[in-house]
Amino acid sequence: MSVLNYLLPVGSMTLTAQKTYRMMAVAAGIERAAQKSIGNIGDEIPGVAGVANREARVSAILAYLEEGNIPASIDIREFQPTLDSGAAVDGWVTAVIAAVGGVYAVLAGVAAPVMAANRLGVIYKVGVQTAPPPVSRLTIRSGGAAGNIIGVFDLEQLANRLEPEGYFSEPVIIDPTTIYAMQVTGIVALGALAQVQLGFLIFEPAGQTIA
Repeated sequence: MSVLNYLLPVGSMTLTAQKTYRMMAVAAGIERAAQKSIGNIGDEIPGVAGVANREARVSAILAYLEEGNIPASIDIREFQPTLDSGAAVDGWVTAVIAAVGGVYAVLAGVAAPVMAANRLGVIYKVGVQTAPPPVSRLTIRSGGAAGNIIGVFDLEQLANRLEPEGYFSEPVIIDPTTIYAMQVTGIVALGALAQVQLGFLIFEPAGQTIA
């Protein structure tokens, strides 16, 4: 995780900038998915095959996407809580925020999901729908609920600016077969569920889920 990764409230971004950050997340996901043998973009995207530099590959993919192209060998879709993590509720509902300073799963009942072997995830933004916001921090980990931090974001700045969501300066990538955790820290003893929605994309072989 880069120490420079931070949250950009949408009020500080134009619609064009929001689209650009999402496209950058898609490009980074495609590049990483190809490294994990998901898809075959070397035959589809010019400037990728045989290029050793990761940044150059991502730039080539981004240019390809900006021309309106989509790789045929990789499907890209929104994360579905039940399908992709086994959550009982197919929506962005946290565990009960019971105490100040407590750490709670972003998806109720799913403390440490596992990314499927043929899927890769990219998280690029976060929004807090519950008002007033009962959480102060979003933490993303690899290795489970007590694993290494791969992303941490201060959610209070969204509340301070009355912003509904913010984009990550760099997307957080979750590799296939990784045990991971998405957690929020309570700042209000709400005693109820909260809604914290992530911009979370899934990359998988074409045709696996989407017709």
